[in-house]
Parts: sequence; structure tokens; C-alpha cells
Amino acid sequence: MSTFSLRQAAGQVLIVGLEGTQLSALETAWLRLLRPGGVILFRRNIESPAQTHALLRSVEGPLLRCVDVEGGTVDRLRDSIAPTPAPFAVAATNKPALFEKHGALIGQEVRMLGFNSTFAPVLDLRTPASEQVMTTRVVSGDPELVVRYASHFVKGLSQQGVLGCGKHFPGLGSGQVDSHHATPVIIKPLDLLWKEDLLPYRQLVKQLPMVMISHASYPAAVPEPASVSGYWIREVLVREMGYGGLIVSDDMEMGGILKYTGMAEAAVAAVAAGTHLVEICRDAALIFGAYEALLREAENSPAFARLLRRAAVKVQNVATKPMPPSPTGAGVKRMRTAVEHFTRQVAKAGGA
Repeated sequence: MSTFSLRQAAGQVLIVGLEGTQLSALETAWLRLLRPGGVILFRRNIESPAQTHALLRSVEGPLLRCVDVEGGTVDRLRDSIAPTPAPFAVAATNKPALFEKHGALIGQEVRMLGFNSTFAPVLDLRTPASEQVMTTRVVSGDPELVVRYASHFVKGLSQQGVLGCGKHFPGLGSGQVDSHHATPVIIKPLDLLWKEDLLPYRQLVKQLPMVMISHASYPAAVPEPASVSGYWIREVLVREMGYGGLIVSDDMEMGGILKYTGMAEAAVAAVAAGTHLVEICRDAALIFGAYEALLREAENSPAFARLLRRAAVKVQNVATKPMPPSPTGAGVKRMRTAVEHFTRQVAKAGGA
């Protein structure tokens, strides 16, 4: 752990977003200063496969190159390649071979563009309470079916050398508000959370490379959002479940956390609770605020400095593959054809 200076460690635990389709001079400068452990792209950053690959290659240093591709409504590559079916539609086929192919195709397309991580699959349960918010992102109200789909999906991603991420721990299935805008308060007894919402995490604990923590609050346990809760992260996920992979916050720019506390306080609290990667998806001022807060806390607290360095080492040790060559027009065409063929397969097999 001593190989990381505090400044290096503070940068290493950040996943950061960018503004446009190519780096600005200012972004180039602050990326070199912070040296974040990860970068995440959104549709505002993605114009074409070759441009996306070039943008990722120009961001020197980050080990994790992340994107949100679940299929359906959350698919940042739908315009660059082709729309991928929603998890709900694929799960409705009840065919594990198609579950795995869903993961493999998403893995293939994100890797082609230069990514090595996708924040999928969603493990939240499908319930009447959250259906309007989560729509087709969630596969079932039956946690066993969620496990079945997600296990095969993650296997498909892994075949392509892409890291998946189970989300949103400990579960948004009973949430009635969108955590992008406010903090969901989930009123559910702990024994039911353990039996239902947490079942996918318990059964997939050895298979998930990453787990993303939600900004929801679960008053049956503790009042604060899970993303800044040592109870949920350190006690339940790590100690009780035995999870040993990377722990990632949901976007810290969401109203679900910023309406509870400020960015600086949230970043420090997340790392103190056991988070390895703090995700801040757009605002450079907020990214710097989090970085400075982490550094300041580490300089003032030896205990926090040890936590920060441990998190940085955890990120540094993640196994990733080098970027592939820039995608060719023919390769993109083949990928598009494969996705379109899969979409027809899902529809024919009875996917919604």
C-alpha cells in the first residue's frame, strides 16, 4: 500500500465522466493531475465506434473504461451499433442460452469500442412499487429467476473479457422514486430484504466482478443511504456475504445522495464505508471537490489514509485486457447484424 502516495490514491478511487466527444485541453490537464482509476462515457460522448475508441485511447491511465449497456432503455451504444433487447424481454424467453448470448453480445460490442466494463446486470426485483421507475430494466419479481438470468449474462460478458457489475445493492425493487432525483426510502423488514432483494447478491457473490451501491435508504437498518453506509457495505456485503470484488458507488451527482449530503462529505463517507470506486459522471468541479476532500481527510486521519490506499490497491489489481484495435467499418457492420439477429431470436422465443 505504501507504493501509492495519498494524491495517487485519491485519484485512483474515482470514476469520472467527460463532457464531449473528444477531450478538451482543460480535461486533458485535470486528467493528468488526478489520474482517476476509471472513466465512464455516456451518449453525449459517443458519436461513432471509431470516435469512441479514439476518445478512450486519448484518456491515458484509467484502468477501467466503463459504460452503461444493459439492453433496452439503458443502452449507450444503441445509435452506434444497434438497439439490444431489454433484460425483461430476454428473461421472458426462459432460455439460458439466450441469457448468456445477451451478455456475450453486449460484451463483444462494448469491447469492440474500447470499453472493458459495463454496469450491468440489474439485480433489482420487479415489483408494482418500482415498475414505473425501473420498467424493462428489471427481469422478474422472483429472485431465483433474477439469479438465473444474471448468472448466464455475466458468464457471457466474461467470455468477451468484459467486467460486469451487479446493481443496485441492496436492491431498488421496492423503491417508488427515481434515485436520479431523490432518495428512495424503502420500507421493508430486514428479514424480507435478506430473503428476497439480497438473494441475487448472496448467490452470485463469487461471480460478480463489481457491485454497485444504491442511494436508497432502508430505515429498518440505518437511516443513511446505502452508498454511504458502513452497515450495508462493510457489514452486510463484505462481512456477512463474503464479497471480495470491486465495490462501486452509483453516480454521486444523483439527487438521491446530493439531497442528503454534499459531494465532499459523500465521497469521504463512501470510502470510509468500504467503497473502492466513487463515480462522478460529469461535473469537473464536483470531481475536484471529491478528490480534494478525500486527500484532505487522508492527510488528517491515518485510519482513513489506510482505507484510501487499500481501495486504490484493490482498483490497481483488477484484471483487465489491453484495448483492441480501432473498429473497422466491416467489423461494426457484422456486430450490428449479430445484434439484429439476436433481437429477432428473442422475439421469436417469446421475449416481451
